[in-house]
Amino acid sequence: MAGAGGETIESMTDYYERMTVPVTIGGEGPFRFMIDTGAQATVVTRGLSERLGLKPLGNATVIGMASSRQVQLVELNGLEFAARTFDDLHVPLLEAQHVGADGILGLDSLQDLRVLIDFRKGTIAVDDAEALGGNRGYEIVVRARRKLGRLIIADAQIDGVKTAVVIDTGAQGNLGNLELQRRLRAKKLEQVRSTDVHGVDLVGDLDFVDYLKIDEFQLTNLPIAFADGPAFAALGLDRKPALVLGMRDLRLFDRVAIDFESRAVLFDMPRGYAARSRGVRYGGFPSRF
Repeated sequence: MAGAGGETIESMTDYYERMTVPVTIGGEGPFRFMIDTGAQATVVTRGLSERLGLKPLGNATVIGMASSRQVQLVELNGLEFAARTFDDLHVPLLEAQHVGADGILGLDSLQDLRVLIDFRKGTIAVDDAEALGGNRGYEIVVRARRKLGRLIIADAQIDGVKTAVVIDTGAQGNLGNLELQRRLRAKKLEQVRSTDVHGVDLVGDLDFVDYLKIDEFQLTNLPIAFADGPAFAALGLDRKPALVLGMRDLRLFDRVAIDFESRAVLFDMPRGYAARSRGVRYGGFPSRF
């Protein structure tokens, strides 16, 4: 378990292997909320909002990987997790079948916290960095810059092409933008389909790259679906090579920590790793972006 106030539970066993933490809202719950480091805002599902009688506030645009949609906003008070309480949140409503949980903890509620994914144990935790063990046991610490709340690793390389990388705990597969596809001269081996939080399909061109290099490690034979998703433009990453790195290939590590307070991503290398590259095999099933 995490330290005082930390929340840790086992990973979901559904198709997309999402991970959730328990939260309470106004003393009710617990409810299962997915931690999504690629989502700017915390989200509740329509069914949960109706159950709790949340106050409507109007509409806002939510940008998914495949689409942008106007959705209803509601006021959320008394959101509790990791020994913190959040009030006066204006949160979008999404449909449960597109979320896979009761809601999403987005960047607006994660900014001074660390998200720790322990792939050995199959758990996810959110808390202060010190409560989650500090930096002990992490061989590689990569500094990142912040853009719209997200942490972006600016100087990764894919087959020699400098690439901005966003680690997204809400994505299962990897998504590259069209500029990365152009610079790599990537082939279209086949088309793959994924679904965003609005239920809109995104069709991408699948190819494998030789390697993704971040700091001192490499992931090899990496599958990437290339598509023109609106999220890249929202981050100002549509005109430079960029990659959303999903959970499937992060599972090669023992642990990955995303620390918003210190603007760092920490990697605990797998046992037996000795400054050599790790191979990646593609499972061949659709991803959820």
